[in-house]
Amino acid sequence: MNLFLWYPKCSTCKKAYQTLLDQNIKVECRDIKENNPTKEELQQWWEKSGVELKKFFNTSGLIYKELNLKEKLPTMTTDEQLKLLASNGMLVKRPILITENKVIIGYKDYQKMEG
Repeated sequence: MNLFLWYPKCSTCKKAYQTLLDQNIKVECRDIKENNPTKEELQQWWEKSGVELKKFFNTSGLIYKELNLKEKLPTMTTDEQLKLLASNGMLVKRPILITENKVIIGYKDYQKMEG
Protein backbone atom coordinates (compact mmCIF):
# COMPACT_ATOMS: atom_id res chain seq x y z
CA MET A 1 0.00 0.00 0.00
CA ASN A 2 1.19 3.51 -0.82
CA LEU A 3 1.55 5.88 2.11
CA PHE A 4 0.42 9.49 1.72
CA LEU A 5 1.54 11.90 4.44
CA TRP A 6 -0.42 15.11 4.42
CA TYR A 7 -1.91 17.91 6.43
CA PRO A 8 -5.66 17.67 5.69
CA LYS A 9 -6.18 21.45 6.05
CA CYS A 10 -3.56 22.18 3.38
CA SER A 11 -5.05 23.02 -0.03
CA THR A 12 -1.99 21.71 -1.89
CA CYS A 13 -2.24 18.40 -0.02
CA LYS A 14 -5.94 18.16 -0.89
CA LYS A 15 -5.15 18.80 -4.56
CA ALA A 16 -2.44 16.13 -4.57
CA TYR A 17 -4.76 13.65 -2.86
CA GLN A 18 -7.53 14.31 -5.38
CA THR A 19 -5.07 13.80 -8.24
CA LEU A 20 -4.14 10.40 -6.80
CA LEU A 21 -7.82 9.47 -6.41
CA ASP A 22 -8.54 10.55 -9.98
CA GLN A 23 -5.86 8.11 -11.15
CA ASN A 24 -7.22 5.30 -8.97
CA ILE A 25 -4.02 5.21 -6.95
CA LYS A 26 -4.82 3.71 -3.58
CA VAL A 27 -3.13 5.33 -0.60
CA GLU A 28 -3.18 5.08 3.14
CA CYS A 29 -3.46 8.66 4.45
CA ARG A 30 -1.59 9.82 7.51
CA ASP A 31 -1.97 13.25 9.07
CA ILE A 32 1.56 14.57 9.39
CA LYS A 33 0.62 16.84 12.31
CA GLU A 34 -1.24 14.21 14.34
CA ASN A 35 1.12 11.33 13.56
CA ASN A 36 4.46 12.78 12.57
CA PRO A 37 7.10 10.52 11.05
CA THR A 38 9.69 8.90 13.29
CA LYS A 39 13.40 9.46 12.87
CA GLU A 40 13.73 5.92 11.52
CA GLU A 41 10.95 6.41 8.97
CA LEU A 42 12.42 9.70 7.82
CA GLN A 43 15.86 8.15 7.42
CA GLN A 44 14.44 5.29 5.31
CA TRP A 45 12.43 7.64 3.13
CA TRP A 46 15.33 10.05 2.72
CA GLU A 47 17.68 7.24 1.65
CA LYS A 48 15.05 5.89 -0.75
CA SER A 49 14.32 9.34 -2.20
CA GLY A 50 17.82 10.09 -3.44
CA VAL A 51 17.42 13.81 -2.65
CA GLU A 52 19.25 15.98 -0.14
CA LEU A 53 17.78 15.92 3.35
CA LYS A 54 17.03 19.65 3.21
CA LYS A 55 14.21 18.84 0.74
CA PHE A 56 12.31 17.19 3.60
CA PHE A 57 12.04 20.49 5.50
CA ASN A 58 8.98 22.71 5.13
CA THR A 59 11.03 25.83 4.41
CA SER A 60 7.95 28.04 4.12
CA GLY A 61 6.55 26.99 7.50
CA LEU A 62 6.39 29.21 10.57
CA ILE A 63 8.35 26.82 12.78
CA TYR A 64 11.18 26.61 10.23
CA LYS A 65 11.41 30.40 10.25
CA GLU A 66 11.02 30.77 14.03
CA LEU A 67 13.88 28.33 14.62
CA ASN A 68 16.04 30.16 12.06
CA LEU A 69 16.74 26.85 10.34
CA LYS A 70 17.93 28.48 7.13
CA GLU A 71 21.03 29.48 9.07
CA LYS A 72 21.26 26.42 11.35
CA LEU A 73 20.73 23.49 8.95
CA PRO A 74 24.10 23.76 7.16
CA THR A 75 25.94 23.21 10.46
CA MET A 76 23.71 20.39 11.74
CA THR A 77 24.60 16.72 11.35
CA THR A 78 22.30 14.37 9.46
CA ASP A 79 21.31 12.76 12.74
CA GLU A 80 20.43 16.13 14.27
CA GLN A 81 18.35 17.06 11.23
CA LEU A 82 16.44 13.76 11.29
CA LYS A 83 15.74 14.13 15.02
CA LEU A 84 14.50 17.68 14.47
CA LEU A 85 12.18 16.60 11.63
CA ALA A 86 10.81 13.79 13.78
CA SER A 87 10.10 16.21 16.64
CA ASN A 88 7.34 18.09 14.82
CA GLY A 89 5.38 17.03 11.73
CA MET A 90 4.86 20.65 10.74
CA LEU A 91 8.60 20.93 10.03
CA VAL A 92 8.24 18.26 7.35
CA LYS A 93 7.51 19.24 3.75
CA ARG A 94 4.20 17.90 2.60
CA PRO A 95 2.66 16.03 1.03
CA ILE A 96 4.93 13.01 0.85
CA LEU A 97 3.99 9.99 -1.21
CA ILE A 98 5.84 6.76 -0.43
CA THR A 99 5.41 3.96 -2.93
CA GLU A 100 7.20 0.67 -3.28
CA ASN A 101 9.76 2.21 -5.63
CA LYS A 102 9.96 5.90 -4.82
CA VAL A 103 9.39 8.79 -2.46
CA ILE A 104 7.89 12.03 -3.80
CA ILE A 105 8.28 15.05 -1.54
CA GLY A 106 5.99 18.02 -2.03
CA TYR A 107 3.21 18.30 -4.55
CA LYS A 108 4.20 17.47 -8.03
CA ASP A 109 1.99 16.80 -10.94
CA TYR A 110 1.22 13.16 -10.20
CA GLN A 111 0.29 12.54 -13.82
CA LYS A 112 1.64 9.27 -15.20
CA MET A 113 1.85 7.76 -11.74
CA GLU A 114 1.40 4.04 -11.75
CA GLY A 115 -1.18 2.49 -9.44
